[in-house]
Amino acid sequence: MTTRTAADLLLAAMDLFGATLGQVETDADWWRPTPCADWDVRELVNHVVVENLWVPPLFEGRAIEEVGDALDGDQLGDDARAAWSAASAAARVAIGAPGAMERTVQLSFGRTPAHEYAMQLFADHLVHAWDLGAALGHPPELPADLVAACAAWFEDEERGYREAGVIGPRPQLPDAVEGVEGADGTTTLLAMFGRTASWMP
Repeated sequence: MTTRTAADLLLAAMDLFGATLGQVETDADWWRPTPCADWDVRELVNHVVVENLWVPPLFEGRAIEEVGDALDGDQLGDDARAAWSAASAAARVAIGAPGAMERTVQLSFGRTPAHEYAMQLFADHLVHAWDLGAALGHPPELPADLVAACAAWFEDEERGYREAGVIGPRPQLPDAVEGVEGADGTTTLLAMFGRTASWMP
């Protein structure tokens, strides 16, 4: 069995997020609440678009201070889908450049191997794809291999994320009892990120 690289995982999660974004059908959908209590759908999409906008300059070796506040605020403008397409396309180019995953990027908390940064982005795209689908009333079925890869990576990161206030408390999961399985992989992963699989808008 071939292990997928950090870049492969990130690109797959980006595809999933983009496909889920395609489910936005009406103007009212942009203002729906999401599992991220402080964000509606538009704010959630803006967050992911901004993450992608950061990828090219960081992979080019630029420091956060050099970029400054250019990527602050709303980056969706009048066409959120076009903003997503442009940002994700530019991020894909940066991620796929020769030697990209062997580089070091300067993040807010210090210099970080590019492959580790890619795993952070992978997890964010994957979980936010679920957030977006849930907000629209159609949570996507997360591919089992992506769920397993994300959970394995996040096992060592969960405590730090929670202590930093990035994710909420882990909800209690059902235990396996005789004849009945416990929580599935997606439900467990969502709980690791402070989410409940049964969330409804």
